[in-house]
Amino acid sequence: MNRASTAARCSSGSPPPAHAMVRPPMTRSWQRSLTAGLLLTVVCVAFEGLAVTTVMPTAVRELGGLMSYGWAFSAFMLTNVVGIAVAGERIDRHGPRGPLAAGLALFALGLLGGGAAPSMAALIAARAVQGFGAGELSAVIYACVARCYPADQQPRMLALLSTAWVVPGLVGPGVSGYVADHMSWRLVFFGLVPIVFVAAALTVPALSRLPPPPDGGPSKRMSSPIGPAVLLAAGSVVVLLGLSARALTAVLGLATLGVVMAVPGIRRLMPKGTLHARAGIPATILSMATVSVAFFGAEILLPLMLTLVRGQSATVAGLSLSGATFAWTAGAWVQAREAKRRSRGLLVGIGAALIACGIAIVSFLLVAETPVAVAALGWAVAGLGMGVAHATISLAVIEQAPAAEEGAASAAMQLANVLGVALGAGLGGAAVALADTRGAPPVAGFALGFATMLAAALATLGLARRLPGAPRAAV
Repeated sequence: MNRASTAARCSSGSPPPAHAMVRPPMTRSWQRSLTAGLLLTVVCVAFEGLAVTTVMPTAVRELGGLMSYGWAFSAFMLTNVVGIAVAGERIDRHGPRGPLAAGLALFALGLLGGGAAPSMAALIAARAVQGFGAGELSAVIYACVARCYPADQQPRMLALLSTAWVVPGLVGPGVSGYVADHMSWRLVFFGLVPIVFVAAALTVPALSRLPPPPDGGPSKRMSSPIGPAVLLAAGSVVVLLGLSARALTAVLGLATLGVVMAVPGIRRLMPKGTLHARAGIPATILSMATVSVAFFGAEILLPLMLTLVRGQSATVAGLSLSGATFAWTAGAWVQAREAKRRSRGLLVGIGAALIACGIAIVSFLLVAETPVAVAALGWAVAGLGMGVAHATISLAVIEQAPAAEEGAASAAMQLANVLGVALGAGLGGAAVALADTRGAPPVAGFALGFATMLAAALATLGLARRLPGAPRAAV
């Protein structure tokens, strides 16, 4: 079964094939072990992402290599894209156990390498290993939801995965900053390794009970995804470099080159029709990209605007974002409650509309008379919408993925999310930089940036019409 036939069947809205994989019996102990392991994996990845951002300046001061600072994050993103693509193929051919074990092992290895890094180059290399492992984990987690949980339990499991981000989001930056200031930044890396081992002990044995993919999974004659994934990642970096350039010719030249590099990878790694928003799974995956551009692009702009335009402290800017963490979780649980009776398109449309409203509310802060407290209110509205939209899109992808190809569908969705976050950040930064290079006031750049993210939210609202109209019956 090749990817083209998969995309064609998914986009037609036909039900899953009759030979759908038989799930293992969900005994309570088996389900508890697997669920706890998956949630612990999410907690670990989430904490690492937030903590590393906090302690990286301290690490750079000790190791030197300030000029390479950005590569500590770029290396992670590049290998993350490759890890997602590779895991999707391996899941469909051999099942999720191997990719999950490999992802956890590489993630732990990257943590150990980062904590022991004697130089900035070594730290960047460790981050690259971490990124590959995290990419595999992000793809395999959603494939596990598709393969290991009945349809009526999947919305709740997706809500639990969203909830797993709450504690890392609240305590991760503070705890990691305290450890770096009063002990050592290296302990932030080392301290997560035991948690990875516990997650592996819970999940890997449980996944051993899964039957192999029917018919051996996808055709083994399919070309390796590594080449297209590397092209996609490299093209994305070139696009981001173009968006950060100051000269218009450099912006247009690099952005065009990056798109030319990335498109072949997108066509290989995404379902056919994704770039044209074909109804069904292609439009669902494209909506993950657009909603990520809208939310994360605006989330990056908001604290910068509060500090630069409104003169607020970093503490106030950070607190303005905190409410969205709880609101996102609440939105995911709204999805879990409404998924059995509301269409996927309707829920994603509601989520996109709330994100658009949130962006519009925070954009009023560009007017000096608007109270700063409006930031927390507006971004909580956006967080609620993102919780509804993100969880529903994830559920729609899982539901539409044919048996034995959940890995490819989950990988495509995660790629869309990663690329959407990166593009949102690049577009927001480009809007602010454009105003600066043209001698316009900062308010103009932020207004352009928020307008761009609002357009992405409205695009998601339009794509919602191409998503499935009715919930799938439980199996």
